Amino acid sequence: MTPSEVRKIQNRARCLHTKEEVEAALDKMAEQISAELQDCNPILLCIMNGGLIVTGKLATRLDFPLQIDYLHATRYREQTRGQDLQWNNYPSQSLQGRVVLLVDDILDQGTTLEMIIAYCQAQGAQRIYTAVLLDKQHDRKTSSLTADFTGLQVEDYYLYGYGMDYKGYLRNAPGIFAIAESDR
Repeated sequence: MTPSEVRKIQNRARCLHTKEEVEAALDKMAEQISAELQDCNPILLCIMNGGLIVTGKLATRLDFPLQIDYLHATRYREQTRGQDLQWNNYPSQSLQGRVVLLVDDILDQGTTLEMIIAYCQAQGAQRIYTAVLLDKQHDRKTSSLTADFTGLQVEDYYLYGYGMDYKGYLRNAPGIFAIAESDR
């Protein structure tokens, strides 16, 4: 895509949540996470690439000892439809006996997060929590998984912003936006 094509996508998109609304949701999530995990010595595991912005913004709001690591497992690979799970990078820290907080941008169908939870269990994590900025509301979920900490619920649109992308672009958009149907 060219920058001009990306701008056209942006111009046709609809803002579902402003930057201020998203930041307020992150504040609320941080309060809930702090109340639950402040004495647990957790590892925040950022799920790349979507969880990058959410993890960074949450981490600066958590005023207790923690470690941060990441993993890169993806089903989308800059496409608009999910495929099989591809592992690009595993965490560098041991999860054995640790409390893990998985941080991602969105809980859509639940497939990716469910597989990552299974990986963490296999690595001996003591307890696994999940935090997602968005929980997409629809009836296509492949799992009964619900996140422990959720910022906002969103309607069933193809979204970008705050870590979510459209074909590799727009992760840095200051809000949550729905792609126009004609651009999907």
